[in-house]
Amino acid sequence: MEFIDYYKILGLDKTASTEQIKKAYRKLARQYHPDLNPNDKDANKKFQQINEANEVLSDPEKRKKYDQYGQNWQHAEAYEKAKQSQQTAGGTAYSTYGGSEAFGDDFSSGDFSDFFTSMFGGSSRGGQSQVKFRGQDYNAELQISLREAYTTHQRIFTINEKNIRITIPAGIANGQTIKLKGHGGAGVNGGPAGDLYITLTIAEDPVFKRLGDDLYTTVELDLYTAVLGGEKTIDTLDGKVKVKVPPETQNGAKTRLKGKGFPVYKKEGIYGDLIITWLIKLPVNLTEKQKALFRELSQS
Repeated sequence: MEFIDYYKILGLDKTASTEQIKKAYRKLARQYHPDLNPNDKDANKKFQQINEANEVLSDPEKRKKYDQYGQNWQHAEAYEKAKQSQQTAGGTAYSTYGGSEAFGDDFSSGDFSDFFTSMFGGSSRGGQSQVKFRGQDYNAELQISLREAYTTHQRIFTINEKNIRITIPAGIANGQTIKLKGHGGAGVNGGPAGDLYITLTIAEDPVFKRLGDDLYTTVELDLYTAVLGGEKTIDTLDGKVKVKVPPETQNGAKTRLKGKGFPVYKKEGIYGDLIITWLIKLPVNLTEKQKALFRELSQS
């Protein structure tokens, strides 16, 4: 069997502190944990190596023995016996074998390699606390209409075959994200669940265009009302309203209706404006009498 470089497994060098070993172990154990990689055999093997490296390097006695013998680990047992004999005889202690520079990974207790069993007898500290990991965050998308975004309403959102009731506030913007704490992936080893992030996509409306908190719409206006003035009933997202049309209104002219736009997000009772662009519609299928009147107007 070959020497296993525990420092290399953890991406550390031999001078690594206890805190550095702990930090490296937590990072790698989370990355390769079987619960997060259920169908990855390579990740599972890597996780076992990380556990074994942590079992050795986080234990001062095991680490000392590992550092002392290094690649000369096969001679460790003979050396220990010789050392004990020398100490019994009152002689000086043998010089230690020089261990090679090593690098390794950190791991929690579990199955051990033949190398570990030969060097440490397969013992583990037992009762080692498992590292708790926060569950994975989930990201999802939900499409709603502009008219749905106009009012505060509830929707049922299904994720992982579970129905979740969510409240969508009036005035929410396209691309805005709602965070649902604890509705993400389950935690590992008793860790907290992740969060669910739902990004709202607001579909385009055939009548109204939204820019910020203002709404824009184009309304057809007959020529006679445009010339003489009058009233025009138009649709808003809050119902129908009558709008005064001043005489001699030009094609493309705009009228602003204060407070008839989109609700301001999380500001109760505050709305943007509705901007109307007038599209003058010319009359068609005129009678001869009507055409004569237009000729008369054109010559006056």
